[in-house]
Amino acid sequence: MKVAFATQDLARVDAHFGWARNIAIYEITADDYRFIEAVQFAEEKEDGNEDKLVAKIDAIRDCAIMYCTAIGGSGAARVVAAQVHPLKLAQPELITDLITKLQGVLRGVPPPWLRKALMKGEERTFDFADEA
Repeated sequence: MKVAFATQDLARVDAHFGWARNIAIYEITADDYRFIEAVQFAEEKEDGNEDKLVAKIDAIRDCAIMYCTAIGGSGAARVVAAQVHPLKLAQPELITDLITKLQGVLRGVPPPWLRKALMKGEERTFDFADEA
């Protein structure tokens, strides 16, 4: 599965989703991972600009999970609407450490939200009737 990391330095998840200078994207399996790309964004000058989210959401659209240190309510709603699961960290962490932790979860019995995220590549649309 593809996983996105909001980052300023490309080494740590250390950024608010809306203000991240970079989104690092990795392909991750239970046993391996590889860096796919770093999508870079221009620095924004004014706060509250919702238009800046369009490019970031487009960048993560194929990802199952997006890690960040913060995300606003509107941004979170838009990320979820793109069928990406946002994960907010309490403090910055190395991307490689997060990948290792995620791989450990993948080797065990992933929680329901992660099983659903893993299906993203297999099933492009979600029918809420299936949940009933």
